[in-house]
Amino acid sequence: MHSYILAVILGIVEGLTEFLPVSSTAHLRISEALLGIDLGNGYWKMFSIVIQLGAILCLPIYFRSRIAQFFSTFPQGKRGDRNIVTHPVSLTLIAFVCTAGPAFLLTKVIGKHLESLYIMGMSLVIGGIVMWVVDYLYDRGVVAPEGRRTEDMDQMSLGQAVWIGLWQITSAVFPGTSRSMSTIASGQVANMSRSAALEFSFFLSIPTMIVATCYEAYKTMLPHKGVPPIGAGPANAEQWITLAIGFVVSFLVAYVVVAWFMHWVRKHGFAPFAIWRLIVGAFVLLWMVKH
Repeated sequence: MHSYILAVILGIVEGLTEFLPVSSTAHLRISEALLGIDLGNGYWKMFSIVIQLGAILCLPIYFRSRIAQFFSTFPQGKRGDRNIVTHPVSLTLIAFVCTAGPAFLLTKVIGKHLESLYIMGMSLVIGGIVMWVVDYLYDRGVVAPEGRRTEDMDQMSLGQAVWIGLWQITSAVFPGTSRSMSTIASGQVANMSRSAALEFSFFLSIPTMIVATCYEAYKTMLPHKGVPPIGAGPANAEQWITLAIGFVVSFLVAYVVVAWFMHWVRKHGFAPFAIWRLIVGAFVLLWMVKH
């Protein structure tokens, strides 16, 4: 299959799954395996990082008005009831710190074996069950009952931000868990509405994914402690064009997905995504058994 077609397919997969609670890492790895791409190839490792960055960059553009509002009202908030600690900007950074430090240390201790497709399959299944149960309890008012819900980020508390940040560690340590799944589910358990949990998931992903992607690029493209880099930049014009196609496709698809998902969540739950996780996770586990 021509590299340009591969770039379009992988760009679509990344753009579709980066912000849905289904794990873009797992879907990208599964797609690469099914398309016959060598998962150890340095160029394709670097390609995965670049298209992920393309998807991430759609967020500051899509939420530019909301971001401008947050910074223009810092630190008192639009209602005048926030401070330097409880303002949405501060809470996003606090949640990021709660995730970044422990996740970095844990990935160093546990090791890279967690990137296996078997672990991803298990994470997809377990995460799907958790999401389905939480959404079921949400619909019945067991968690986030009406009248007690945090309806948007401007009403969030410090405790909610810390709780979500700590739960997001699972997605950083166990590929296939999904950062958005852990953020949304933990937000609902912490009495946040679906739309508020989703919005915070998007905003938290900006610093989280930019830092994570830059760190992955550093590890992949630069030698570390005498070990040669495992990634490789484009070697010719075709590879540069392939990279550009993947980046642009990922950006455009992710932008559309974010816009659609924000409207979907206001009327529907997350159960369809939980079911999809269970189906894909079961497929991966069966595929691993046969291979």
